Amino acid sequence: MLLKKIEQDFRQAIQKRDVLRLAVLRGLKTALHNKEIELKFQKKEMTEEIVIEIVQKEAKKRREAAEMYKKGERKELADKEEKELSILNQYLPEQLSDDKIKEIVIKVIKAVNPAGPQDFGKVMGKVMAEAKGQAQGNKVREIVQKQLNNFNHGQKK
Repeated sequence: MLLKKIEQDFRQAIQKRDVLRLAVLRGLKTALHNKEIELKFQKKEMTEEIVIEIVQKEAKKRREAAEMYKKGERKELADKEEKELSILNQYLPEQLSDDKIKEIVIKVIKAVNPAGPQDFGKVMGKVMAEAKGQAQGNKVREIVQKQLNNFNHGQKK
């Protein structure tokens, strides 16, 4: 379904001569095509989850590039990357709020009962699996670290 929407939007961008959208979607289609070829060798099918994963990777590239351009005081390039990011975000599922992520983290921490910060990986893995692409990894990491510290301090008292 998402693949069809990307294809439709690509055709519309060609018709409307929307250069920026066309460039972003062309790059996205290339990434999707490369993944499709890779999956054929593994005798697997392209799923909606894989499409979302690829869109997320492309969005992450734009987000990181925009940050680097801002650090390098290249505002015009940062703006271009952010515009491309906003186009890609249209194809991603709605992102979870910080409060919702925190709820998931607390639930996972209670289930895992971590011994301390050394169990960060266990908690992080389960939270990311439950969030299923609806949360950015760095935001989840911040919340997990904060909650693990709170959890550990609460146990020591």
